[in-house]
Amino acid sequence: MDFIDPVLGIAEKVYSLCNEVKANRKKCQRLAERIKALSVPVRVIKVKGPKDVPKVVLHGLKELKDTLELAQEFVTNYGFLHRIQKMIKAYDIADEFNQLNDRLNDAFQVLVLCLHAEQKIQLERTFDVANRKKEDLEDGKDDNKELEILIGLQKETNDKISAVKETVDSTQSDMREVRKLLENMKKPSSQEMNIREILWEELTLEANPFMRTESSVVYKGEFNKFTVAVKRYNTSTDSDEVRKVFEKEVKTMKHFESPNILRMFGICIFNEAGNRPDFLIVMEFCEFGSLREVLDGKHKLPWTRKAWICLEAARGLYRLHQTEEKFKVHGCITSSNFLVDTGYRIKLGGFELAATQTSLMKSKTKKSTTLYYSSPQQLENANWRYNRSCEIYSFGIVMWEVASRKIPFQGCSKEKIFEKVCIEKYVEPLPDDCPRDLSVLINQCRDFDPLLRPTAGALVDKLLKVTKTLEEED
Repeated sequence: MDFIDPVLGIAEKVYSLCNEVKANRKKCQRLAERIKALSVPVRVIKVKGPKDVPKVVLHGLKELKDTLELAQEFVTNYGFLHRIQKMIKAYDIADEFNQLNDRLNDAFQVLVLCLHAEQKIQLERTFDVANRKKEDLEDGKDDNKELEILIGLQKETNDKISAVKETVDSTQSDMREVRKLLENMKKPSSQEMNIREILWEELTLEANPFMRTESSVVYKGEFNKFTVAVKRYNTSTDSDEVRKVFEKEVKTMKHFESPNILRMFGICIFNEAGNRPDFLIVMEFCEFGSLREVLDGKHKLPWTRKAWICLEAARGLYRLHQTEEKFKVHGCITSSNFLVDTGYRIKLGGFELAATQTSLMKSKTKKSTTLYYSSPQQLENANWRYNRSCEIYSFGIVMWEVASRKIPFQGCSKEKIFEKVCIEKYVEPLPDDCPRDLSVLINQCRDFDPLLRPTAGALVDKLLKVTKTLEEED
């Protein structure tokens, strides 16, 4: 229990810092409120002592320490920015703020187990999902208004700067970043679009597919000014049946919208009056293809970039595993199901509109991880209930692939994999130059004991620290 005082100490530091900030006040104050609320169950745990506190709560408390350290870093980095920096960092700030709030909500879900009814009700008000989203939306509107004012002021400043003959290099660099920001703000956002049924006339497809599977062909195309991938099925499936499944699934997909989840635009039914209509699923196009293709290719991947790839992939997995809604598992975490966009933005795919695709293929079989990614528990027991800890093991294999750029258990038979993993408890070695903190995380995910594997949220926290450390060392 020696970690409780440090948790309370960090919480107090963050709270004090939030009262001193010069920029992003709304976000920092909201962060402070939620951290202060979480201090209540932490103090209750301190009084009760370890014997009267469930292990899951103690584990959640240890994870909270990492989250609070990131919150302290967030306030330090973004609470004292000058005007230009705030504009340049606007999207990073919003992204990190949302992730921090998700992690604080995870801590609430666990720590609330140790509270009495009255204390629980009070804390639930702070972390009520609908109320929290409403507060963040209002804060976001205020931030956008402030950003618009800053941009207006910066345009005036820009005119004055252009009239000056001698300009400091750093100012020129900042101005280039501001111009990029203004250009990006003019572009439409895919996250603001609803998943819907798309008319054939709204799509433009290239003549030849860039990928073929047993049940479909995939084309590169354009929809509403976005570059898209269009998966085309040709079946005799009933259109009304597909629509019912699609409409039901869209409601589920809305919960998992994230920059690290492959974006779905919708379905298109072409030649519906014919005997065999074409069904098309329209999704986001990722420039570099799958993560496995990137690892097999000639991309330069220094350790900083490898750690970033792991972090981006973990964020996609965490979005699925979050406890805010009824949790969802992916069912097939492999390097081929993570896609890589420009800037090495990683997006988790392979589960999008799965029920709709199943109805098109007339197959009711459930997805399962391939043998190379199966946890020891799955290899030992075919009836083992697939859960999030199984998925974390699979993700550990993916991270090992990123670190080594090799294929897991290459050339091994099913029997050999079972012998290595379940009997010898063997884990494939990491490169000698793998950064220590990254190798520790990869091995924790591949731990034989499922209880010792980190949660997806804790993994995001730790990978964020690893990435920042490596960036500072470069």
